[in-house]
Amino acid sequence: MYMHYMGHGNSVEIAKSLRSALAESKTPLGPVEAPAPAATEKPAFVHTINTTLKAQGNWAGGVLSFNIPRAEPVMEDGMALTPAQGAAEAINFQEAGPDKVATTGDFVLTADEANPVISALLAHNIQVTGLHSHLLTEQPRVFFMHFWAAGSADSVAKGIRAALDKVHLK
Repeated sequence: MYMHYMGHGNSVEIAKSLRSALAESKTPLGPVEAPAPAATEKPAFVHTINTTLKAQGNWAGGVLSFNIPRAEPVMEDGMALTPAQGAAEAINFQEAGPDKVATTGDFVLTADEANPVISALLAHNIQVTGLHSHLLTEQPRVFFMHFWAAGSADSVAKGIRAALDKVHLK
């Protein structure tokens, strides 16, 4: 399940309100246990995916993450949203067994990109798990498409690349 939020105003008041909402949702708010140290050597799939996506992902904690910005800024209330604020293609890969990876993430799409991206994903056996809006008055109007797949690094990366080719990226 996802929880999205947006706030304007005093940062302390926004933080208090968010904490109250998280407590209401029963989200654990205590200290987080530090993950076990990850192996320093990257698995072979990292090179395969970086090469296929024509981008360098961030390898941390056993997950290869990409945050690929759109060509045009997404504006909300006259302010440009940064890629870290959810205005970029967020794609993650993780080892899922011998010679397999799993991927999930969030494409940020204009209306004319949605169907071509769906077609590219489905043609590569990547499931679309959600398509919705996060914002109300953004320009350009964008939709958020969640996806999921597991398979060989080569086939999964080729499917994601095919979908990225349908998006107006930097």
